[in-house]
Amino acid sequence: MVKIAVMGETESVKGFAAAGLDIFPCDRDGEAEAVFRRINSADYGIIYVTERFAPLLEREIEIINRRPGVSVVLIPGAAGSVSAGAASLSDAVEKAVGSDIAFNI
Repeated sequence: MVKIAVMGETESVKGFAAAGLDIFPCDRDGEAEAVFRRINSADYGIIYVTERFAPLLEREIEIINRRPGVSVVLIPGAAGSVSAGAASLSDAVEKAVGSDIAFNI
C-alpha cells in the first residue's frame, strides 16, 4: 500500500489525519524545507503539499516529481486556492497515464 503524506498549515492538514493519512503540520515558512526533507527521506509514494509552500519548495518538488513512483501534488490550503493546485494535478495525471486526460476534454 502506498504511504501518503500531507504537508501544510495545521488548519489545512489536520482533517487528513481522520482519513488515515500522515500529516506534517508546518505553520512557518522557515520550517518548510526541513519538514519537506523529513517527508522525502521516508517512503511516501504521494506527498500532498499546500500551495502556500510551493514557491519555497519549487526545486525540491521538481526533483522528486522526476523520480518514478513518487508524486508531489499541490492542494489548496485553508485560506483558499491560488490555482497552483490545478496545474500540479494536471502534471500528476499526465505523469500517471501519459496524457493530460483531466483537462484536455
